[in-house]
Amino acid sequence: RRGAGAPPVKVAVAETRDMPVVEHTIGTVVANSSVQVNARVAGQLLKANFKEGQLVKAGDLLFQIDPAPYQAIYDSAMATLASTKAKADRYASLKAQNAIAGQDFDDAQASYLQAKANAEAALINLNYTRIHAPVSGKTGPMLVQPGNMVTANNTLLTTIYQTDRMYVNFSVSEQRLLAMQRQLGRALSQDSKTPPPFRIFLADGSEYPQKPRLNFIDPAVDPRTGTLALRLEVDNPQHLLHAGQFARVQVAAHKDPNAIL
Repeated sequence: RRGAGAPPVKVAVAETRDMPVVEHTIGTVVANSSVQVNARVAGQLLKANFKEGQLVKAGDLLFQIDPAPYQAIYDSAMATLASTKAKADRYASLKAQNAIAGQDFDDAQASYLQAKANAEAALINLNYTRIHAPVSGKTGPMLVQPGNMVTANNTLLTTIYQTDRMYVNFSVSEQRLLAMQRQLGRALSQDSKTPPPFRIFLADGSEYPQKPRLNFIDPAVDPRTGTLALRLEVDNPQHLLHAGQFARVQVAAHKDPNAIL
């Protein structure tokens, strides 16, 4: 065009050096572990001591089931235990004096031991009315609201997801695997001083700040897809990663030596 200046032209000198080759694939974020919280005794759910999505610590009280029926059973068991213990002690004293038959002494001891076992079982069930967090993590939705009846070992109350560390599952093809074999071996080596060959990118394109570690390589290729499953482990202190989230995984597959760049 008349009056227009010449377009700028950039010139670079071709050189020969090693060129890193990276592979990109889509991974799925999964929780380090998830634990289902169930009721172990039946009764009316009185109270929930957490909010959905709250971070809880192992041992925190989550739910309270009405303890009154189990308290009554425990009190009755303790009364029976006290009675049988007194009788067993009295018969032991008489046995030492050869004042009773040995069978009577044995029966008294057996009754005492049975009463003790019943009291212990009643206490266990009473303690089960207080449901504590088995692990630390983030709670899922509350599946049963207070006021409802729950059944023993059959009512799922919530799920706790351990999110301080997360897994990223992804797959690579057989062809890519052959090119990545050496890098994967270095990533699994505890003595390797080379930087990890993996990077994780979030949906907005930003790189996840924590460095992932190769955690698992499936020993067998899936014959249906011709791919091999791998798993990365990554710290999640800010809880930026969520179970079910998609992430882009970049793998430094290998280096092309003496490439012209």
